[in-house]
Amino acid sequence: MSFQILGTGSFLPRRVVTNEDLSHMVDTTDQWITQRVGVKERRVCTAETALDLGAEASKRALENAGVDAAQLDLIIGATISADTISPGLGGMVQNRLGASCPAFDMNVACPGFLFALDVAAGFFARGTVKKVLVVSAERMSGLIDWTDRGTCCIFGDGAGAAVLGEGDGYLASELHTQGGDGIIAIPTAWDNSPFYTHERAKSCVHMKGQDTYKFAVTSMVRDIRSVMEKAGISGEEIKAVIPHQANLRIINEARRRLPEISPEKFLVNIERVGNTSSASEPILLDEAARSGMFQPGDHIVLSAFGGGLSSAACVVRWG
Repeated sequence: MSFQILGTGSFLPRRVVTNEDLSHMVDTTDQWITQRVGVKERRVCTAETALDLGAEASKRALENAGVDAAQLDLIIGATISADTISPGLGGMVQNRLGASCPAFDMNVACPGFLFALDVAAGFFARGTVKKVLVVSAERMSGLIDWTDRGTCCIFGDGAGAAVLGEGDGYLASELHTQGGDGIIAIPTAWDNSPFYTHERAKSCVHMKGQDTYKFAVTSMVRDIRSVMEKAGISGEEIKAVIPHQANLRIINEARRRLPEISPEKFLVNIERVGNTSSASEPILLDEAARSGMFQPGDHIVLSAFGGGLSSAACVVRWG
């Protein structure tokens, strides 16, 4: 017993920040951003909290699944930008929805949603749950150095969620962690102690772009091939690949290195929403599902990579 996806939901804040807007804030241009990252615009929170984003995405997923919040047996939140350290996103979403089930958070940066799916699969395998909500919500705009053109143009805010039920639609998974903060890091700013004297970097995203690119492409190609082999499916049998929307150049290079999968099967929305970290995959999954792209029995591959350094991929059978 694993699970099947019963419904999906997503939510983006209202404020749109275009590349032209950014060109008035830092030394950049629309051409520079588009060529290097592939983003044209992104959504950023003005008054919305990470909880607001996550709760709305969850409500839409529950409605799409035809499931009431009272039926949930577990909520798993995936985020690196929760509004509070404690309670976490999962517990706050539980409260907002009026659910009464256990809830907890996972912090695996951009692959967080996929790690959470694998954790959920374990609960289903033990027969301890029948309905699970997995929600990723990220307010990345609060973790960015808005004077650094190398990072501020990449990220956006948003949330995505999926309601899972009993079934056999989770066919294969791959999880990896290469620990360390030498390539991607977001230092904390817990500076209340008068006894602590260790010097720390600014509490924002620090990223070595070229090293990140190499890790991302290598991990994505390796993980996708691995889960295809585990699931016993060919590239022709894949309906769509939902890749982490970190950088269009990364996605295009992975397409090139995976010729067994038709390039058009790699879905993208990065030009409209940017990199929303762990919310990236469920947002894109929801958009594709609501467009009517998926039919029962379709094989969908999800792939993600990011801080940790961590990466993940899985194959799900729709419906």
